[in-house]
Amino acid sequence: MTQIYLAFDGGLAVLRQQGSHWVATLSLFERKCQCLAVDPHRPQRVYCGAFDAGLWLSDDAGVTWDPVTAALPHQAVMAVAVSPHAEQAGAGVLWAGTEPSALFRSEDSGRSWQEQSGLQSLPSKATWSFPPRPWTHHVRWIEADATDADRLFIGIELGGVMRSLDGGATWEDRKAQSQHDCHTLRTHPLAPGLLYEAAGGGFAESYDGGATWQRDDRGRRYHYLWGLAVDPGDPTTVLVSASPGPGAAHNDQQAKALLYRRTNSGPWQADHIGLPAAEGTRAYVLATNPAELGVFYAATRHDLYRSADGGISWEQLPITWPDGARFTTVNALAVTEDES
Repeated sequence: MTQIYLAFDGGLAVLRQQGSHWVATLSLFERKCQCLAVDPHRPQRVYCGAFDAGLWLSDDAGVTWDPVTAALPHQAVMAVAVSPHAEQAGAGVLWAGTEPSALFRSEDSGRSWQEQSGLQSLPSKATWSFPPRPWTHHVRWIEADATDADRLFIGIELGGVMRSLDGGATWEDRKAQSQHDCHTLRTHPLAPGLLYEAAGGGFAESYDGGATWQRDDRGRRYHYLWGLAVDPGDPTTVLVSASPGPGAAHNDQQAKALLYRRTNSGPWQADHIGLPAAEGTRAYVLATNPAELGVFYAATRHDLYRSADGGISWEQLPITWPDGARFTTVNALAVTEDES
């Protein structure tokens, strides 16, 4: 059965389908839940990073949560990922990214950590800065390459896309034509060498594992991109969330966001069917479920949408929330199959 995890400022929601509705249960109350990762080797194991409370672990598909055993040096965990390739004792190798920008690796589900310190010596580091907190910056995204066990990418907000070819031991600096204000990265198991980036300056893509890049903004009015997702069954079908700027993406008073779809390397086209008007809509967070080919999920503020036709049309999911439940900024979305 499909299960949805939703991380937001104030907690974490786990959505399970019951009949025609989805029922939400809440946990990690009052935490600024920032990022999510499901272990592909053990789907019952889920990680949630919080801006104000470190990294949390559930071994029962989100029913209960505990902080990971070994605390990270920085408690603002902004990105988390699990390797689809490397595993130890039946669990995937775990990656966590923090503010200030640092990357950590764990081979024992967070009982111990090793910092990947090569990141700190990159020449561009002196230019990294997060505009709302200009004295700092953070790892916004971690992407373990879906087809290459040694290749790892991280996105620094605001700093760029950094590449490792040896599992994080050493790092290469950002490349020409990649975007510096990186928000989301995606690889695909059916497309070796493919890497997509959604960023504050627009869209960029690489077809040689991040060695060279090109940009593509054809057909889009808005160029500040936030969420990005790729059809699990078709690496040429890509969705992005686009806004006129950061204020429109994240501020209620200025909110304006659209979903754009691109397929077979054609121009971007705006998605409208079943989605709310751009005015008043904050940036979408996007996700897919590897078990559902052609299906996309999109969350914005209070609502969650699903497309079953590759992002062409959408329906709002009916969700039953606990009495008094409220959430504000949606930060992360993960969809998987509950095998319990």
